[in-house]
Amino acid sequence: MLERIHDLYDTLERQRVLLSFKGDLTEDLITALLGIVEKKLPLIDGDARSRKRVFNVVVECLQNLYHHNANMKVKDGMPVPTKDPHGVVMIARTDQGYSVLTGNFMAGAEVEGLRSHLERINNLTPELLREFYREKLADGTYSKNGGGGLGMIDIARKSGSKLEYGFVPYDEDNAFFSLNVNVTT
Repeated sequence: MLERIHDLYDTLERQRVLLSFKGDLTEDLITALLGIVEKKLPLIDGDARSRKRVFNVVVECLQNLYHHNANMKVKDGMPVPTKDPHGVVMIARTDQGYSVLTGNFMAGAEVEGLRSHLERINNLTPELLREFYREKLADGTYSKNGGGGLGMIDIARKSGSKLEYGFVPYDEDNAFFSLNVNVTT
């Protein structure tokens, strides 16, 4: 078992992981995670503009993880309800910038709507993405979670790359959503 800790450390070091977390998410924990990211970025990246873009993407990703979560976790291979949102987040340095990865359970019935939204975002040029953002901002409609559908659009705009995502069906009611955002610097 103790060798596995070293192996994990070595893997995280080789992958240049700045932060990795799995578990229940609270508002206080998200604030603490953002504080850690804010303190670590200047030690790694001297460009203030790059740091701001990365930080903004991390904020949006954590907000999505917290607000768009089925409050499920896996126990004995099956999703079970949990009080707080539950998920995973990892931030790593890459040769091109940073990679922000998140994962959480979501309602299976919402998968196709999210997939369609993400495909639309990924098919837009930066100019059309800006226009789509303005349209969503102006239409004044809000989701059941209080957002206007701007989070993923904003993530794509600030990252400068296409959103990589996947859905793993778990049972008839739930799926696990994975998002990888590459922030080029």
